[in-house]
Amino acid sequence: MKAIAETMGVSRTHQYQKRRNGRPDGKRFYHKAQDDEYLPLIRKIMDDRATYGYRRVTALLNRQMGKESVNHKRVYRIMKKNGLLLQRHTGRPVRIHDGRVQMIRSNLRWCSDGFEIACWNGERIRVAFSMDCCDREIMSYVATTGGISGDMVRDLMAEAIEARFGLVDRIPEKIQWLSDNGPAYVAHETQNFARMMGFEVCTTPYYSPESNGMAESFVKTFKRDYVHMNPLHNAKTVLEKISEWFQDYNEYHPHKGLKMKSPREYRRNHLKLEPCPVN
Repeated sequence: MKAIAETMGVSRTHQYQKRRNGRPDGKRFYHKAQDDEYLPLIRKIMDDRATYGYRRVTALLNRQMGKESVNHKRVYRIMKKNGLLLQRHTGRPVRIHDGRVQMIRSNLRWCSDGFEIACWNGERIRVAFSMDCCDREIMSYVATTGGISGDMVRDLMAEAIEARFGLVDRIPEKIQWLSDNGPAYVAHETQNFARMMGFEVCTTPYYSPESNGMAESFVKTFKRDYVHMNPLHNAKTVLEKISEWFQDYNEYHPHKGLKMKSPREYRRNHLKLEPCPVN
């Protein structure tokens, strides 16, 4: 392109811009017959889940149709033509994290974190959760209008173990338990309980939230797609709905890292490949 632009004596930048924005026939978008069929379905999905981007919309559209027949590039074109795309995220990471939190299979590493929900009447709800770093399922959570205590974190661990392995005295395989350095997580009673249950306790370095990036990403997703899309009149209202939000995330929320499957959809497809050994 540089040699051609110099030979013709024209601006190379202008030629790139024309190549991106224009087609030879002067039309920016092309149209296919089935686009008119897909558009109302896409609009319906966007009405219900206004924070979803084109990839998640594609996953839900194909799920509704019962087969993977619509390409995500086509959905992107339809949404862009009709002004349905989300605004591009312009944030940038403050620091570089070279590690990898994601695991190759379930039950190798579980992570946990907490966050706060501010209600419209000034009340605040504090939530802590446990999540598998492979399938992203939220296995357990606690929610309270007070602070997250060590007892609550230990209950969180016990409920996560029961959700995955049933009522057992100890987990049947070594699992890493990853969290930050919050008082409820680093309390001696909590760490002793975790080791007694068979966990390998891991905490992130100070001032490095990227080291628990999967949990941090979930908090951002949960607030964007559930908390900020629902009425938050008071703590009672939110506490009544939060279980439903976690259930919807586990059952229906498409995840790019799971090939646009929801956590439980992914687990149902892969469970036979990941047996839990019993000592």
